[in-house]
Amino acid sequence: MYIERMKDPLFQPLPLRGMTLRHRIALAPMCQYSAKDGFPTDWHFRHYAERAVGGASLIILEATAVLPEGRISPWDLGLWDDEHGQALARLVEILHGYGAKVGVQLAHAGRKASTDAPWNGGKFLEPHQGGWLTRAPSALAFSSAVPAPSPLSEAEIERTVQAFAQAAQRAHQAGFDTVEIHAAHGYLLHQFLSPISNQRQDSWGGRLENRTRLSLSVAEAIRSVWPDEKPLLARVSATDWVEGGWNLTDTVELARGWKSLGVDLVDVSSGGLVSHAQIPVAPGYQVPFSAAVREQGGIATGAVGLLQDVEQIRAVVAEQKADLIFLGRQLLRDPYWPLRHAPAEARKVPLQYQRAF
Repeated sequence: MYIERMKDPLFQPLPLRGMTLRHRIALAPMCQYSAKDGFPTDWHFRHYAERAVGGASLIILEATAVLPEGRISPWDLGLWDDEHGQALARLVEILHGYGAKVGVQLAHAGRKASTDAPWNGGKFLEPHQGGWLTRAPSALAFSSAVPAPSPLSEAEIERTVQAFAQAAQRAHQAGFDTVEIHAAHGYLLHQFLSPISNQRQDSWGGRLENRTRLSLSVAEAIRSVWPDEKPLLARVSATDWVEGGWNLTDTVELARGWKSLGVDLVDVSSGGLVSHAQIPVAPGYQVPFSAAVREQGGIATGAVGLLQDVEQIRAVVAEQKADLIFLGRQLLRDPYWPLRHAPAEARKVPLQYQRAF
């Protein structure tokens, strides 16, 4: 279809509070499993800078643990210490220099913590192998291949909420433009949301109001320390893809609660809670969830998941099924995808590369 050059919906600005993205293509957070003691390494500087040069309007750094035991692996980024923020500040400065806005995904892996890197098989690491004991809402293992976690006490839950807020403060001091709360893919906040993984009998489990309490408490705690002019994002799995699990209706209710607490955009993904879910993976398979949350929740959304074809991606934005497109593997394969598909007037090509465009 013909798109008038500067009317291309993908390349229209997106204002979110005091942050304006120059277009609608963002780098989705993807773990690199390359940190050392929570600190970024040379790989992070190379990886993220290349996507910024390639034209992504927003770069969300990978799942970054708010507590050391909240790491997926020993090689995850962290923000549980002031020194982590100081190290990440240099990365933020570099990405800003290439024109990108920068966010960080704040996370706690819960029962999916203490695993090896995927290219090493991703197996659970025992303490003598450099791992640690995992914590979760209930003593229910992710799969038969890993030990059951220990249930978090109420005091530990409150400590976790404060850890998210403290990490957000460090992110602000480091110069990040936004933070994203990670409540998807079977990690700790998602574990509290789903009745499959949360079988608590206290005020943190049971009915929907209690199961959403942690995700709402984290949003409230972060917003209390996060500047009003900076947007707050949240990622959620819209469904567990399992009967009796977390579903789209629950997600819309959570999105409404988040909006009331100052969340500005919901990044809508799915799955990850259990290892046996049957997911009908196909290009754009999660877009209907984004559209439903946007319409029924009355909040801006981001779409993600096997979005590859530029015309399909344009249609998602043009048909108002999402406000922002998060590209993951597409930008791993081709960091310059945004530049290649932008109208000439919208391209921000470095002088050194202009001969190629």
